[in-house]
Amino acid sequence: MIFSSSLLENAVNEFARLPGIGKKTALRLVLHLLKQDETEVERFSEAIATMRREIRFCKKCHNISDRELCNTCSNSMRKQQIICVVESIRDVIAIESTQQFNGVYHVLGGIISPLDGIGPEQLNIDSLVKRVTEEKTEEIIFALNPNIQGDTTVYYIGRKLQGLPVRITTIARGIAFGGELEYADEMTLAKSISNRIPVEQYISSVQ
Repeated sequence: MIFSSSLLENAVNEFARLPGIGKKTALRLVLHLLKQDETEVERFSEAIATMRREIRFCKKCHNISDRELCNTCSNSMRKQQIICVVESIRDVIAIESTQQFNGVYHVLGGIISPLDGIGPEQLNIDSLVKRVTEEKTEEIIFALNPNIQGDTTVYYIGRKLQGLPVRITTIARGIAFGGELEYADEMTLAKSISNRIPVEQYISSVQ
């Protein structure tokens, strides 16, 4: 791809660094911005810069937030005693879209995957155990992707929580093994949450 302007080329290269954006799509986006009023482009770039500069992570659940506590954790109408454990922020968004869960979340920031060099110490597991210990948690719902790495993570955390007075469940197998939560349709995901099963039953079924 040959450019008549180095400024245009630099902008295209930056957009092309985004996931799922190739050079052709990046060029289309940049040319669209060139057609916009200068104030529109400045507002766009300022919104991105402000987000990156000021975004925070909830000190309790590690979800993205504008404040010390996210909207979910600070909402007195949510069932604070029920914690849904997810891999990523995208999974929080997927479950919230179902409007079937009224508890709170805990974002692990990944799953245990030795082949990728990700161990338990790199995830938000200790803070989860601390929450369960200090907050009188009644139920932990594992909503991790149904694959080997997800199962390993469920098993590891389940062992860490052993002996604590908390019910441990996992979402039902409405999600196909090897699938990903964020790509599941809302009805399937909602059914998986409402039909959750004890984690011991889940682990025994996949062994």
